[in-house]
Amino acid sequence: MLRAILLEVTAVVAMFCLVGAVTLVGPNRLAALRTELRPRLRESAPYLAVLIVVLILNSITRDSAQDLSWQIGYEITYLLAAYDAGIVATIQSFESQALTTYFSSVYVYGYVFVLVFPVLAYLALSDRKPFQRLVVAYSINYFIGLTLYILFIAYGPRNWYGIEAGAEAAKVVYENHLYGMTGSETANELLTSEVNSRTNVFPSLHTSLSATVALFAYKTREAYPIWLGIATVLAVSIIISTMYLGIHWAVDILFGLGLAGLSVYIADRFIE
Repeated sequence: MLRAILLEVTAVVAMFCLVGAVTLVGPNRLAALRTELRPRLRESAPYLAVLIVVLILNSITRDSAQDLSWQIGYEITYLLAAYDAGIVATIQSFESQALTTYFSSVYVYGYVFVLVFPVLAYLALSDRKPFQRLVVAYSINYFIGLTLYILFIAYGPRNWYGIEAGAEAAKVVYENHLYGMTGSETANELLTSEVNSRTNVFPSLHTSLSATVALFAYKTREAYPIWLGIATVLAVSIIISTMYLGIHWAVDILFGLGLAGLSVYIADRFIE
């Protein structure tokens, strides 16, 4: 089932990237990229290497990092729930089949697309800095986010049924719409469980990474004016989806936004 889902996500995102490449990047930039791909990648190789190392370390140390988190981490779910102030429950009060379908789709397909497409778009620019800054910002997001996942243990609303603020709403939305008639896991739950732990909640990397992309879209709006609107809508939708689906608390979102701002700031200063 996982393989089928991965193939489906890959196919859908590839289609979106193809459409984006033709309509947003344009034939001239694509033609230049075809002839200059190797030198552009070679020039950015050190930054790409760091990102690849961070992603590989996350993949191979996922279980050991989770074990370490249980040994040294702080349990903060009660704090996150308390400071949420019913925001998740309020968002979920608008629950409908149409919204659930939309937010479930954007959480999976939209999120992958919003991370992958800018890599292609900025690699196609003659100026190397946007691409290199994006890669550095991704690395910072993942490194800081994964470090905080070790230091802080927290469950999202859908997994924390014992609390009062929004727990039942999260449970109802999740069980009614994100599980099939047989109770089998849906695409977003299965993919999330494969790449993440249930306690990897604080901060929201979905929020930080999608907000990072939106910030870069603003910075590169002269090169890609239409992408700014698309990236902003997708980022906002992804952020809301994490609360609507009961995956994150409002505090996770706030810290995710802060992490995005910090990552972009450091990337800008690192590559001037």
